[in-house]
Amino acid sequence: MILFGEASLRRALRAYVVHYHTERNHQGVGNRLLAPLAKVGSTNDLVHCRERLGGMLNYYYREAA
Repeated sequence: MILFGEASLRRALRAYVVHYHTERNHQGVGNRLLAPLAKVGSTNDLVHCRERLGGMLNYYYREAA
């Protein structure tokens, strides 16, 4: 990743913090999300991917029921 200036560094850090606090599983808390965004639907639903920082951070989820 190449950052040009303070603004791009701040944008990258902000995206990482959002990923870390809301999308990344936390192993110290039973490998669960600290603040889940929605209930997981059926296992037959389509899996979506949310990319951050140009695909360096990925979060996979299903639509809420």
